[in-house]
This record gives sequence, structure tokens and C-alpha cells, in this order.
Amino acid sequence: MSRHMMSAAAIATVALIASGAAYAELSRNVINSFRGQLIISKDELPEGKNDKETITKIKAAQLHELVGTARSDVMAWHFHYSAFLSKTGATQLKLMFYADGKRYVADKRLDGVDPKSSLLTGDISIDEDEGLAKGKSYTIKLETEKDVVVAQTTLTMK
Repeated sequence: MSRHMMSAAAIATVALIASGAAYAELSRNVINSFRGQLIISKDELPEGKNDKETITKIKAAQLHELVGTARSDVMAWHFHYSAFLSKTGATQLKLMFYADGKRYVADKRLDGVDPKSSLLTGDISIDEDEGLAKGKSYTIKLETEKDVVVAQTTLTMK
């Protein structure tokens, strides 16, 4: 291997390690305290100096109402989700929106899920054309392909 290639490999390794250090993983205690919950927030979850502070910050960041933005002739909502899975093993999940707790109105498919991870995070954008309505509350369930609920929450679209 040439000297130039070795230098490039070393720089890439340092960059990879540095990027991984920028985001610490949540502790097992924090994950267990939210198991089965779907936390909706504006951004990624905040972290504290210890588990107790992290749990308090996550609870404070959790949204129960989400204000949308007008796009053309429809309302649209964008949010960050953190799903503390009650059961792992799935590589595909469905984010299902139910009105009145039981009537299906919309969904989003999540592919490429790490089957070993008990915490799933990401961003979702959804609008009225996909079935949601401003002023309505929805039970949002994260389900496996076999309709097993692994996390859920309730959210009002404003």
C-alpha cells in the first residue's frame, strides 16, 4: 500500500471515530424507562449528564401537539420520532396513524430497520393528502409486518 493511501485510510478512520463520538448512545436504563413508547419531538432527543437528567429532558422535548405548515393547498407535518421498541427483530416496520384509536387513516413504511436495536429514530413528513386532518388527534402505532405493536403514542395535528 502506498504512503498516500495509508495516510488517506488513517484520516478516514479518525474521521469515522470522531463522528461516532459526537453522539453518545442512550443508556440501557433510559431505553428501558421509555420501552414501548414512541416519542415525537422537533429534533433528536436531548441528553443529560446522567440518566435521570436525560429522562427529564426527553420528557420535556416530547410533543403531544404538532403544528403543521401550509404547502400549496394542504397542511403538512414534519417531526422527529424516537421509538423505544418493546420487541426487536423486525427489519421492516409500519408507522400507522389511527383516528379515534381504531380507524386506520394513514401509514409510513420504514425499511432497513436494525433488527438488534431497541431504539429506532428518524424523521417523517406527512400531509393531508395522505389521510391526516388538521385539528384531529391520532394514535400512532409502530407495528411489525405481523401487526404487532412495538411502540405507540398519541399526537394532535394542529
